[in-house]
Amino acid sequence: MRAARLIKMVLLLQSRPTMTASELARELEVSERTVTRDAQALSEAGVPVYAERGRAGGYRLVGGYRTRLTGLGRGEAEALFLSGVPGALRDMGLEDVASAARLKVSAALLPSLRDAPRAAAQRFHLDAPAWFREPEAPAVLPVVAEAVWDDRCVRARYRRGEGEVERELEPYGLVLKAGVWYLCARVREGGSFRTYRLDRFLAAEPLQDRFLRDEEFDLPGFWAAQAEWFARSLLRAEVVVRLSEAGVGRLSYAVDPVAARDALAGAGEPDGRGWRTVSLRVESLEVAHTQLTALGPEAEVLAPAALREWFAADALRLAARYASQEG
Repeated sequence: MRAARLIKMVLLLQSRPTMTASELARELEVSERTVTRDAQALSEAGVPVYAERGRAGGYRLVGGYRTRLTGLGRGEAEALFLSGVPGALRDMGLEDVASAARLKVSAALLPSLRDAPRAAAQRFHLDAPAWFREPEAPAVLPVVAEAVWDDRCVRARYRRGEGEVERELEPYGLVLKAGVWYLCARVREGGSFRTYRLDRFLAAEPLQDRFLRDEEFDLPGFWAAQAEWFARSLLRAEVVVRLSEAGVGRLSYAVDPVAARDALAGAGEPDGRGWRTVSLRVESLEVAHTQLTALGPEAEVLAPAALREWFAADALRLAARYASQEG
């Protein structure tokens, strides 16, 4: 534990010209007294750590000292590419290796580039979770993440409908979508690739066996195809709608983007007023009513008759409401 802290202290001092005892204590999560003892230990071990007293003082490395401990380990290098998603790193148990990797990169940079990580962090930040919900990482996530990194099979027990299912899986990749974690895995021994929500896992146990990864597997491509298939599978009803030019432009904001794209791709030519008729797939008539209401007078439902009558009744109620002097 102390050896790792001493290494981190050297890397911190190598990446910055001078650091105060309080700054080092904060970074290393120890007391200032411990920082003093660690600096003394480094000096005795031949690392030229120099302490300057006074208001502008602090600790620094003397004589352009460079440590050779800047080589990235495999786990650190892999975690570094995820360092823009700190919450995801923490949930997967990779926060410490990512921190070590960033320090090693900073230590290896030229002095003129030392502020690059801070400059980037000030300008770009990825906030993955959705609004209005407190994200909660599934308890099995660290175990599954380790298996994904290690190409190790897992035995998983998860909820499906009203029952429970147990499977041995080859975990290929994890996806964080709007604050929800998904596992893309292949059922062991010749099974197909599937997607699982990790918050439905009741247990996950790593096995001794490793699997041979299919090098042709493309995680982003697989996820995109699965997401589109899932979106289409929800669209079980169809409505016919006339859209103004403005309605066409706003359709993808009101309904599912996949449904909007398909509807507009199959639309006919605009009529004399610029309106186009489209066949739109929706989850249900209730959902369609809610979604198409957002288009207001820029949409006219033609079919089915029940949905058209629903909108006609809404229009009458609105006209009566706005004609009323009582408000």
